[in-house]
Amino acid sequence: MEPGDRTEGGAPGIIDSVKATVATVLQILHTRVELFTTELGEEMHRVAGVLLWGGVALFSSGLFMMMVAITVIIAAGEEHRLLAALVMTGVFLALLVTAVVMLKARLSQPSKLLASSLEEIKKDRDALRTSSRDYVETVPPR
Repeated sequence: MEPGDRTEGGAPGIIDSVKATVATVLQILHTRVELFTTELGEEMHRVAGVLLWGGVALFSSGLFMMMVAITVIIAAGEEHRLLAALVMTGVFLALLVTAVVMLKARLSQPSKLLASSLEEIKKDRDALRTSSRDYVETVPPR
């Protein structure tokens, strides 16, 4: 009898079992790598969009705040221009402090990047542990 041939009872040999196990592991690995690359691509598109529109928003808000400040200072009249400039400076300082606090809060949150891939890998690990435990329990001692 050649290695890998079926035994007398028709049960697959050890080499067939190893081949099937390796094929299954490779298929699982292939699926997880595909999921990983898909998630990475989606995250890259999301980040690019956020950066683009964030830059546009920052530029536009800077121009807007400058124009509002100039308008308020001009409208305040000659005797209240200094007060108007100080009020506008205080408003912009409050906006800056709020933005920094919000940014720190956002940066302290954990990233959800690759969460699905990690969850699937945990499921695979648990399934392999369970199946190997079941296999050991069902194999009769020699």
